[in-house]
Amino acid sequence: MKRVSIFGSTGSIGENTVDLIARAPEEYEVVALTGGRNIARLAEQAISLNAKLAVTCFPDCKQELAELLSGTGIEVAAGPMAISEAAERPVDWVMSAIVGAAGLVPGLKALEQGAALALANKESLVCAGELLMRTARANKADVLPVDSEHSAVWQALVGEDISAVERVILTASGGAFRDWPLEDLPRATPEQASTHPNWDMGQRITVDSASMFNKSLELIETREFFGFEPRQIEVLVHPQSLVHALIGFNDGGLMAHVGPADMRHAIGYALHYPERRPLPVERLDLARIGKLEFREPSEARWPALRLAREVMKVRGLAGAVFNAAKEQALDSFLARDIRFTDMAVVVEEVLAAMEGENALKCDRMCLEDVIETDHVARIRAAEAAARINMDA
Repeated sequence: MKRVSIFGSTGSIGENTVDLIARAPEEYEVVALTGGRNIARLAEQAISLNAKLAVTCFPDCKQELAELLSGTGIEVAAGPMAISEAAERPVDWVMSAIVGAAGLVPGLKALEQGAALALANKESLVCAGELLMRTARANKADVLPVDSEHSAVWQALVGEDISAVERVILTASGGAFRDWPLEDLPRATPEQASTHPNWDMGQRITVDSASMFNKSLELIETREFFGFEPRQIEVLVHPQSLVHALIGFNDGGLMAHVGPADMRHAIGYALHYPERRPLPVERLDLARIGKLEFREPSEARWPALRLAREVMKVRGLAGAVFNAAKEQALDSFLARDIRFTDMAVVVEEVLAAMEGENALKCDRMCLEDVIETDHVARIRAAEAAARINMDA
């Protein structure tokens, strides 16, 4: 029986992970589930999966969770420290689906226990890829990609010599605004940005898809995961979201991973690895689909892609600054303090300022430096957003 924990179980990735585990309960012992304010759903999951522990990251929600789980024998805890402690419980496999930089510490704790880390929290690699992968190597633990694009790259590389790879092509749906006139983008609202044409995801990642900040994080993640050089990593807009990534080899051939827009494929591959098992996902009818479209992304429409390439060149703590500034800029947009197009302006301003202060370099990355850099970048981004708001 495989011991598993799911961090971020009430989000879209977590729900899909719960769905797969619930289909074969005899195969899994669920040690810990963590969530946010959706306490009713967290309690329901904990009961249905017979989890040992349920944790909410919000201390003010602990009493509600305890009441819902009263008499079940399921342990209850709350707060960021409790989530970190949950990650220290021995398991075989952990789903890291906490959104944002908050997922970094639990992921590191899980790796320190030698658990296989199924990584949907791309921010961990963006902020601290060097630290995360070093921790995995030191504890002989696997980091398994769960983003659909990186799972596709991983699968396409099975049995291949990575030195024969010339390029990696990540695909992007283009999000809610891929066909909008450029001049309309400053007027885009949070509600409009929160609707994805293909995927069913949480609000923050859906807005990040519209701005391409999500794809920008994935560019950086590809470098950290697989070690490819920035010049090898490309992005194509693919409106159908059926081709998740392509690998170009030195003989001119391309290996594509094609599948439905269903995260259970990537989750299931990581959950069952190294086996490939049947999954409850749609089987594509290519004749019905008829055609697949690809186009070059415009950096005028999506300046986040350009910023990500600059981050990959600088490395060090640039990823931590990029992600923290992005998260703060997103908060400001969702609060209607800045425009949709101002998010990239905020991130670029913070990156430039902190690079000018020589604050992006580090000889050997450590968690304390990442946390401090994240904190400073968020303050700088909030200040930049406030200035933009005053000038509006």
